[in-house]
Amino acid sequence: MNRTTVRRWAAEAAGTGLLVGIGTGTIVAAGKIGGIPQWLMGIAWFLAVFIPVALFISISGAHLNPVVTLALAFSGRVAWRTVPEYWAAQFVGAFLGSGFVLASLGRGSHLGATFPMQGGLPLDFLGEAGFTGLLIAAVFDLADRGEGRARWRLVLPALVVGVSTFLIGPLTGSSLNPARTIAPAVMSGTFTDLWLYLTAAPLAAVAVAAFWRPRSVDIADRGPGRLESIP
Repeated sequence: MNRTTVRRWAAEAAGTGLLVGIGTGTIVAAGKIGGIPQWLMGIAWFLAVFIPVALFISISGAHLNPVVTLALAFSGRVAWRTVPEYWAAQFVGAFLGSGFVLASLGRGSHLGATFPMQGGLPLDFLGEAGFTGLLIAAVFDLADRGEGRARWRLVLPALVVGVSTFLIGPLTGSSLNPARTIAPAVMSGTFTDLWLYLTAAPLAAVAVAAFWRPRSVDIADRGPGRLESIP
């Protein structure tokens, strides 16, 4: 394993750990004070995604999510041989993030684990799948077109997660990310309808990847994250 691979693995693990730590930590902390408004939870999850993306996109691409890596590989944007290292880093990071939440805040609110809370399972499945599809579309747009001159496209994946948290958080907990779901589920022993999260997100990711192939873009607008692509 060369130095570049180690840096990429470490960045992906650290980024996923931050995502899970900030996001689920907010859930647990909110539970201790009787809850917070859903819009504030949406902002917390926006930051949980945006901060590691901004920090690590230049090192690992900041996938932070197994289905993002799956979609990028399925569409030909990254090599399949890199998938195992990304997945390993993401799950290690997710468990480290949940471990930090457990150590610092205790095991309240099921450590932020996701499970259907209202409505029916078909609606919950569609919510998770639909927003996962939007997340993959945001990632593909960022991957194809780059960060933009002012790096403004970095907010797109985080914005999807924030809006998803606001809209379907009360229904499903808004996961869109198997690593984010599995880590607190295992550490808290909360496995209610886990299958829903482990099928809706991958299916949606592959569906988007099957139709959205890499495309030519204006390289002048890619921004600092894509300068290496400019001749």
